[in-house]
Amino acid sequence: MNLAVDPSSGVPPFEQVRDGIRAQVDAGTLDAGFRLPPVRALADELDLAAGTVARAYKELEALGVVETRGRAGTFVAGSGVQRSLREAASSYVASVRTLGLSDDDALDAVRRALGS
Repeated sequence: MNLAVDPSSGVPPFEQVRDGIRAQVDAGTLDAGFRLPPVRALADELDLAAGTVARAYKELEALGVVETRGRAGTFVAGSGVQRSLREAASSYVASVRTLGLSDDDALDAVRRALGS
């Protein structure tokens, strides 16, 4: 895993970590099942607070990019299908936000589409 954080960037460090890992997963550099370094180890490597890396991992998990398996660690989730699903979902959310719809309205639309 190749990751760097630019302290002089206007982008918060947790976003740089999150986006860096996500970009590597999307590019196929990090395959499904790849074990990410423990939070503290990556934080030490990048000279960041452990909470910064933990936040990035938590957001990646919410996006479905990684999955945490308790004491076993954090792993890259899914496969190409999962990656496509994440991209489609992200695109849908961006469209919904642009339209000014609520999360409930967006979910209702998805449920209706799945039911048809």
